Amino acid sequence: MAKTRFEEDLNGMLAEQRGVYFPVKASLTERLMKKKASPKILHPNPDDEFCFESVGPNYRIISEYEEQIKDALRKGVPIFDDPITVEKTRPKGYLILNGHHRWAAALRLGVKTVPIHIINLAQAADIRDMLKSSANNKRAVFDLDEVLLRSPSDPYTEKAPSFPFNLRFSKTLRLGVPALFFFLKQHGYDIWVYSANFYSYDDVRALFLHYRAQVDGAITGMRKKSQMQKKMGALIAGKYKTTIHIDNDSVLVAKNGPEEYSLSGNPGDWSGEIMDIVKGFGTDE
Repeated sequence: MAKTRFEEDLNGMLAEQRGVYFPVKASLTERLMKKKASPKILHPNPDDEFCFESVGPNYRIISEYEEQIKDALRKGVPIFDDPITVEKTRPKGYLILNGHHRWAAALRLGVKTVPIHIINLAQAADIRDMLKSSANNKRAVFDLDEVLLRSPSDPYTEKAPSFPFNLRFSKTLRLGVPALFFFLKQHGYDIWVYSANFYSYDDVRALFLHYRAQVDGAITGMRKKSQMQKKMGALIAGKYKTTIHIDNDSVLVAKNGPEEYSLSGNPGDWSGEIMDIVKGFGTDE
């Protein structure tokens, strides 16, 4: 099947990036202040299925976004409800992490600027450094959004974060998380958090440090699992002899074989019940 003009342009962009562009850390000031960018300086992500020969762009979705943009421009309202999530790159511009179809629609229509959200993802070198710095062979794993973060209106939460964390996180920590993390560290566990959503790695660590809680690693954007993330996952799994997955209503221990422990579901007892379960493991996990 013949390629469309856009697909030819897309392949040209990917060829230009190959072997030249790479992710770099954006400063806190840039991440807080830069909220718009030209679609021309946003780069397609070769790890996203949007750029795969076997999948590629969905033109029905692009057309729907084009109509949305035209309607928004007529009404004088923002063209997108959610910004395009990006990562800073060298020598210039930003790599798209989430929002390729919105970007394509804006690019095809010649829109001057689009809303963006800049984050710093943990890279493979960051993960290797984290693993190298730890002598532990046990880890506790949490889902950031589903388990650790709660709405500020929830009665079972820690005190809401202050500036600047309140600008980057609309939710606060579940009650008992700092005490649980302290307990787990005292018992020789590294703590890893994961999220399907995109967060800056340094923001996640800073949020927990704000509560005097230490996180050893954070991997976000899991809903778009790239080859790099799969490699990082294998690297992490090979480091630990024992992994405990802590959820809202259970603790799953992965060692020689999976073993599950149920929690009562009472939010006020969540962290204490987990501590009692971990105490019962003894010292030979």
